[in-house]
Amino acid sequence: MPRVPAHLRESALGMLQGGMRTADVARDINCNVRTVRCLRRRYRETERTADRPRSGRPRVTTPAQVRYIRTSHLRDRYRMATTTARDTPGNHNPSISAQTVRNKLREVGLRACRPVVSQVLSRHHRQQRHLWTQTHSCWTRQDWQKVLFTDELRFYLTRGDGRIRVYRRRNEHYTEACT
Repeated sequence: MPRVPAHLRESALGMLQGGMRTADVARDINCNVRTVRCLRRRYRETERTADRPRSGRPRVTTPAQVRYIRTSHLRDRYRMATTTARDTPGNHNPSISAQTVRNKLREVGLRACRPVVSQVLSRHHRQQRHLWTQTHSCWTRQDWQKVLFTDELRFYLTRGDGRIRVYRRRNEHYTEACT
């Protein structure tokens, strides 16, 4: 049966018990006539209008395990999914896969991304930059045309192989935990 909200199911059942025709009820709640017939048949069999349990693969993780996965990755954004899969406690299932951990993180809004690599500036660096800007603030266009900019280096402070992932939400590129 197509998904019909619970309040519409209850009102359709009330209309049917009130003596309305199936086609009129279907038109009033804007659904198929067959849906209303199935609703009536299900109510006769089970005396309920709620959906029956659906078949399918059972969940591997419990809600408590999903909370543990989420909080452990929010505490350590660089934590690998394989580590979390190995360390996830629970009596329901002895082990879960790393792919399950990645799927659960994606469900709660955490994506695996490359970390933003930025240079860590010390107090001395900031003072030197400030001094440089003060000395060059009065330069003219002709002075700047004589300068050759060749600084195209990559700064890999830590984890520079590009294979490390950081789990973050949208718009968290430059937060301190994600850099």
